Amino acid sequence: MVIAPLSIREDYWDTFDIRDEDLEFLYNHLLEVEIPQTPQELTEALVNDRINKEKQNLEDQQKMGGSIYFPKDHYEVGQTLIFPAIEWKKGTVIGLRQGHNPDYPTLDVLKIKFDDGQVKEFAAGIEDHVLNEPVGFEIDTKLLQPDYVISKFGGSLTKKLVQTLETNPDLIRIAGRWFPRALIVDINLGNLNLAEAVLDMAGGGPLSTRSIIEQIELPVDTNSKLTEFSLNFALQEDSRFDEVGPSGEVLWFLKKLEPDQVQQPPNYLEYQPETYDRSALSDDMFLLEIEIDDELSPDEGNDNDVEETAVVSIIYPHWRSGTLPLTKRTQDLFPTAYEAPRIQFTFVDGDSGEKFPAWVVRSGRYIYGLEKWYRSLDLIPGSSINISRSKIPGEVIIRAEKRRSTRDWLKTLLVGADGGIVFAMLKQNITAAYDERMAIAIPDIDSLDKIWDHTSKHTPPLAQTVIKMMRELAKLNPQGHVHAKEIYAAVNILRRCPPGPILSLLATQPWFIHLGDLHFRLDDTKLQEERG
Repeated sequence: MVIAPLSIREDYWDTFDIRDEDLEFLYNHLLEVEIPQTPQELTEALVNDRINKEKQNLEDQQKMGGSIYFPKDHYEVGQTLIFPAIEWKKGTVIGLRQGHNPDYPTLDVLKIKFDDGQVKEFAAGIEDHVLNEPVGFEIDTKLLQPDYVISKFGGSLTKKLVQTLETNPDLIRIAGRWFPRALIVDINLGNLNLAEAVLDMAGGGPLSTRSIIEQIELPVDTNSKLTEFSLNFALQEDSRFDEVGPSGEVLWFLKKLEPDQVQQPPNYLEYQPETYDRSALSDDMFLLEIEIDDELSPDEGNDNDVEETAVVSIIYPHWRSGTLPLTKRTQDLFPTAYEAPRIQFTFVDGDSGEKFPAWVVRSGRYIYGLEKWYRSLDLIPGSSINISRSKIPGEVIIRAEKRRSTRDWLKTLLVGADGGIVFAMLKQNITAAYDERMAIAIPDIDSLDKIWDHTSKHTPPLAQTVIKMMRELAKLNPQGHVHAKEIYAAVNILRRCPPGPILSLLATQPWFIHLGDLHFRLDDTKLQEERG
């Protein structure tokens, strides 16, 4: 067999576009397999189909414009021939003479002029010759090898495919899987009402689709996966239900029984965005921002590798809300999902083994469900929380680094009868490790709640809050110095704010005097001069 190499241009997959014929292929592919497919599975099918088509296209192109040269055949002057053995070169017969070889009485000698101007002679009329074998093809590039293409370009191809599929009304997506709308099994209102009752009896959920199907006795034909997908689609389209499963698992919950703080961010986490100059931040300030790891901070510069554990020092808004920040550093420790905005999972206390439900709220970038756990361990704002992966899917291990109960001197926030606040160093009972700069004891939460209620309706300028907290904190230090991290923690006692805007004020306003190592002093003289 004659072997002819096939190749395509080097940027083929980099410049790959989804065509109408690709969508038609995928639609027919889904009809054939009758099983909902993930974007990765569809990408793999599409790549294989494209490669097969490109191979066929290359073969067809190689054969276009002439007859393939076989030594056994006879040809005429003026005939165009294609030579697979020499890279599919094309030439024209410009001369023909009879050969003189007793072993080959029918031998002809062809004079061929190729398109590049070269002239060569070839034999014709020879029955026994290796080049008389059928022409085969070999791939001389990895770009026509499916495994290589998927490993090298799979991510970008899948992204392009999803963007295209999202605009196709004939296909629907449930929990990251796609299927033709036309094949969806009819799920009626009675079925959905029964599903609601089942979830209601389960405390809202979560329940798997399979479990719901079994309890509502939904008829299952030979294609149980199609029935399951159809119910998923019907539940998704009904506002009563919420899909809360992690990637690869579909779980349903009744929205009306979800905690309010899962449906809407707690008041203490609501942030009114501040305009500020990020270019004013020093390198040390950027490093501090990364260290603090506030979920409202930009992700820039925080390119940590995926870790098995993370330590979070909770600020007051999260402590008060019973939440944890969902940041670039911590997000890989928690379950995620293809689409679900809310995911229920289980926390496991690493010391006691106690398990309790919690929620990943992706849109709000927080984890909810820790209020009782915080209180049970007598944690305070600034306490250090250790989060780690579990070997059991759907579970996350959490622990507070316990220490023998002692009474330590700690910054303590006191609220006066007039609503004014002061800081004092008072002895507090401490049961867990904490960040010394962020730790603040708050004996009177109810009074502080009233300040939050007032601030949410009448928010003062951020600079005013920063100045107020600096004045109070400076009283605790004989030199009147305050670290930027302390200011950040203190400001978040009164209002939600990421470190960026606070650090920008410290860097740009003349009445904040930088003393080195991110320690600052408030210059009241300059402040009065500025205010006139």
